[in-house]
Amino acid sequence: MALFAVVAAVPLPAQLINQRWSMVRRKSLTVDQLELLELINSRDSSLIIAGVDEVGRGALFGPVVAAAVILPSSALADLAIAGVTDSKLLSPSERQRLAVQIRSAAVAYQIGYASVREIDRLNILQSSLLAMKRAILRLAVQPNFCLVDGNQRIPELAIPQKTLVKGDQKSTVIAAASILAKVWRDELLTRLALRYPQYGLATNKGYGTPIHRQAIHKYGITPYHRKSFSPCRLALLEHSSNHLSQEN
Repeated sequence: MALFAVVAAVPLPAQLINQRWSMVRRKSLTVDQLELLELINSRDSSLIIAGVDEVGRGALFGPVVAAAVILPSSALADLAIAGVTDSKLLSPSERQRLAVQIRSAAVAYQIGYASVREIDRLNILQSSLLAMKRAILRLAVQPNFCLVDGNQRIPELAIPQKTLVKGDQKSTVIAAASILAKVWRDELLTRLALRYPQYGLATNKGYGTPIHRQAIHKYGITPYHRKSFSPCRLALLEHSSNHLSQEN
């Protein structure tokens, strides 16, 4: 059972803190609980925790998208029971169903993204972190602590943060963020698939499947392809070379 996502603005007495740390020694707790217990012990203050995750980092097409989510303590257990976990482990229909529940239960949630142009200019890692930062700063309720999926801290974020490798499989609030980001990006790619039907985007969601790579080789790239990624860069060079040959 998850403990807290938002801790009331009432200092916890030392006896209660000790009791909770004793509980840690007796049983295995979720990452959400352990992180909160550490913070309660060290800061003894009000906590508003946001889970943060990104999707689309390895795709050849489209933006990298992040979500930040703040969940109330009362929702964590129910969402976990409902099946909230790493979005990659869920079917599209499961993600859609859970996204509705997450948005309904959340104290606040927001999407942030970095464009293809930013990805090509900054690199995909920095763009992923930028998308995460944007999602956090756009929250209607600002957190005072962030749980961030992965092992990279968000640069120049004034809010304390903790990175968690495979956090979307260990933390309900990070998993919730992964689902919202995945659903938002998939819906965007489905719309863009109508504009660029030859690339199979409705199915591959911009990732480098054989069909997508073959289409890049045949048709070239669009403004939404990441030119800094090798398959797109090579296709751009190839089509530019062919164009010059035809002119000569």
